[in-house]
Amino acid sequence: MLKFGGLFGKVRCAVIGMVHVGALPGTPRSSNSVNELVSKACKEAETYLKHDIDGILVENMHDVPYVQSRHFSPETVAVMTRICLEIKRIVPGDLPCGVQVLATGNKEALAIAQACSFHFIRAEGFVFGHVADEGFTDANAGVTLRYRKNIHADNLLVFADIKKKHSSHAITSDVSLTETAKAAEFFLADGLILTGTATGCPANAGELQQVRKCSSLPVLVGSGVTVDNLTDYMTADGVIVGSHFKKGGKWDGELDEERVRMFMEKKKSLQRGQL
Repeated sequence: MLKFGGLFGKVRCAVIGMVHVGALPGTPRSSNSVNELVSKACKEAETYLKHDIDGILVENMHDVPYVQSRHFSPETVAVMTRICLEIKRIVPGDLPCGVQVLATGNKEALAIAQACSFHFIRAEGFVFGHVADEGFTDANAGVTLRYRKNIHADNLLVFADIKKKHSSHAITSDVSLTETAKAAEFFLADGLILTGTATGCPANAGELQQVRKCSSLPVLVGSGVTVDNLTDYMTADGVIVGSHFKKGGKWDGELDEERVRMFMEKKKSLQRGQL
């Protein structure tokens, strides 16, 4: 199986840019045609490519309020597949691309990624149950990885959120973050994602170091990374950036090319040891 290093090479702290797909058909805020959704998503991908992004993650962020995967309608997977296919047409073949399907759509994400020759998925609820804002999320590592095996998709990496944002972890309050990380590694995750409490909220830099010490897996920071605090996270294997790249730093704003440019320049400067 291809591992993180084989996917991102020797890139230090890979920057993965979020493509927040517009509200899909059938969701409360849906107002655009499929072609319009595709066009906007591809435009965002092109902007990232222009500024040498290290990877792209496609997500149906605008489908609020989210439902769990058992309530998905067929158009969710169909339209996400169409969008991912069109993005794949315009990105270099070796640029890592991933997909997440909210909420808890890990099997759906694997199917989309396999069909579109993507490289990874972001998985919710991988180990230990918790209560998210869309309801109870049960642990699903066994189901997710069995499905990956069944569709012959061992080449797809699974990056698992631990102590996920927008969630209550009271029912596992006796299980520490590091214990959760160890459990995800034991249950064969390919990478760990550390977040703050909500979209756009910074992860704890001290916790990043704790997780890195307790696990041999790649660790990515999945929320709240900005041009101002990037220095705090350069020891991570990767950062997933969405909100900061939008106008005003708000996740539902338009992609701001100047923010992308400044962030990538800051990252290159840090890599050169100039800052």
